[in-house]
Amino acid sequence: MQYLVSVIFDHAGLATPDEDAQIDVFNDRLVAEGHWVFAGGLAAPSSATVIDNRGEEALVTDGPFLESKEFIAGFWIIEAADLDVALRLAAEGSRACNRKVEVRPFQ
Repeated sequence: MQYLVSVIFDHAGLATPDEDAQIDVFNDRLVAEGHWVFAGGLAAPSSATVIDNRGEEALVTDGPFLESKEFIAGFWIIEAADLDVALRLAAEGSRACNRKVEVRPFQ
């Protein structure tokens, strides 16, 4: 089963060099153990554009969908046998990137 592990942060800026190194170690482990599907970091929420094309014309709005102190700074998509494995990996990812994470299964 696949899970989305969203990295939650509340400060502008990138990971420190030490955090980057720890993330690389964690990513290498995900690959080695067969859990790796995909991962990526995201630009700041201020770079977002929201598009709503439910009406007659598309409404394009600069900025994030929600104004919030916390935002999704990046993510992992992992393969795990079950939720317990996904939560264990997410806890290790949280430690590696030094941020909170949220785990959600794909349907």
